[in-house]
Amino acid sequence: MAEQRSGRPRLSSPATIADAACELFFERGYEATSIADIALRAGVSRSSFFNYFSSKSDILWSSFDARVDALRAHLDAADDGPLAVASALRAFAADFAPDALALAMANASAMGLEDELERESAIRTSRIGRSVSVALRRGGDPLAADVTGTAVGGAVLAAVRAWAAAGPGRTSLARTLDDAVAVIAPLLTPRGRVHQLRLDVRAADLDQALQ
Repeated sequence: MAEQRSGRPRLSSPATIADAACELFFERGYEATSIADIALRAGVSRSSFFNYFSSKSDILWSSFDARVDALRAHLDAADDGPLAVASALRAFAADFAPDALALAMANASAMGLEDELERESAIRTSRIGRSVSVALRRGGDPLAADVTGTAVGGAVLAAVRAWAAAGPGRTSLARTLDDAVAVIAPLLTPRGRVHQLRLDVRAADLDQALQ
């Protein structure tokens, strides 16, 4: 019979459920932990669990996905592709705080999450890449837009992994993402312009990059 942790408050919240899930992932591994186990450990019902999360994976990715949705909305509303990508990425990384995903990335092996994170990271890389590609296709070369979008999606996930590996909260994701995008900056600079694109608080360079 599953054991319920005594003393845990029964007031449900996403943070309470995520904390319980991470405890169990450490103890049993991701695959061996069920939603029922998580609900029991958190002291909530299954219906309460589904009020906050659509699946076990959603515990890790819901906050990240909300940022991806905001990035897509930012790009959809903008006219200038390259500048929009830069500003959308700055917004994506702003105030990025340690959460269940960062903990999972930093402890993937101990939690039995390596395959899950690889699979789900690929999905987010693709989502970000498609959004960037659509923005860059407006008035741009479709092939270059697709290649750049794929590169940007990869840079975002690589930056998040590096940020988590350094110890969630010990470094700034904005700075790490800036370093990652610097690698692909030539792709984000329109042809005929030579300034390098930067993203984070060194954004004075960014704002001048495409002038």
